Amino acid sequence: HPDGSCDCAHSGDSRFYHFRGEQLQFRTKDHSCVQAMVDRGELTEKQALQDPRGNLLLSCLGSETAPAIDVHRIPQLTAGDSLLLCSDGLWHYFREHELALVISQATPREACEFLISKARSRAAGRGDNISLIILKLEPLPA
Repeated sequence: HPDGSCDCAHSGDSRFYHFRGEQLQFRTKDHSCVQAMVDRGELTEKQALQDPRGNLLLSCLGSETAPAIDVHRIPQLTAGDSLLLCSDGLWHYFREHELALVISQATPREACEFLISKARSRAAGRGDNISLIILKLEPLPA
């Protein structure tokens, strides 16, 4: 938006992250069975990563019923902010601070290549498909 804000919409188990430098500002919550259990206090985030129901979605694009769509507005993007949109084939294998560190210290292309390689390695042949896009806001040249 011209005012420096940004809107994002989300459905399913892909995630949208907003980092300011190495600090997480916002992350979407999945529309999954295990996320609902985390929200109710039945599982911790760590337990959710290991739960066998992790692939059970409560809502997603492409289903017979209209998906739940969460909308979030970032009020002001600034130079140094990074945005990551990725599938669970990527985020499942990283802690948020790891994502922030890699994204803040590399170009978007280098970060994508590194994260894909590391996710594949950590999945050890059991991983899901990986899709991601990284956008970094750089300061305008003087």
